Amino acid sequence: MKTIELHRTITDSNDRDAQALRDKLSAKGIFLVNIMSSAGSGKTTLLLRLIKDLKEKAQLYVVEADIASDVDAVAVENAGARSIQAHTDGMCHMDAGMTADALESLLAEGSQSGNGLSIVFLENVGNLICPAEYDTGAHRNLMILSVPEGDDKPLKYPLMFEKSDVLVITKTDALQYFDFSMDKAFERVKRLNPDIKIFPVSAKTGEGMDALEEWLLDSAAKLKEA
Repeated sequence: MKTIELHRTITDSNDRDAQALRDKLSAKGIFLVNIMSSAGSGKTTLLLRLIKDLKEKAQLYVVEADIASDVDAVAVENAGARSIQAHTDGMCHMDAGMTADALESLLAEGSQSGNGLSIVFLENVGNLICPAEYDTGAHRNLMILSVPEGDDKPLKYPLMFEKSDVLVITKTDALQYFDFSMDKAFERVKRLNPDIKIFPVSAKTGEGMDALEEWLLDSAAKLKEA
């Protein structure tokens, strides 16, 4: 496992850098998914379930972006995916330059799965504000909203929902314990972003995971074939 210390952020040229990174990843057949959410929503738990279910079907990599520590990166690597730890030097987001730095060795090696699929998950810093403002170079932005957080988050943090291609509503096994309306959540999110794909799941029980995993594999395959 590699740890990358990141000490810079680029704002004025970030969009250009993001597109350059996206093009480079696409040329190598590497599908990058930027995962965003608040702290404690279940990003790592979802990733561990995805690794368990998909590690025989695709080559999986995870960039763990944290202000400090490598706890999640170690857990990911123990689960069977190659991990890269990125320390953001106190910053609450990843941008394209930082993502490219973290992926430097992977980009140099190219796709490690031969004719198979390569998927990289960027677990962004836990925050519902800053990460939504920066294009990381990912092919898709995936946001997580957990049931305990409430169905009102689209009203409070609209940009995050507007910028995301996919919303995963996690911890559905806890619906009976919280005042969370799936209908209200869908309506509020779709009002902000009519084209967003929504997957209600429980990483604990596996409910709903098949549809999310099928989308991931299909998206990676389409990139590989392009």
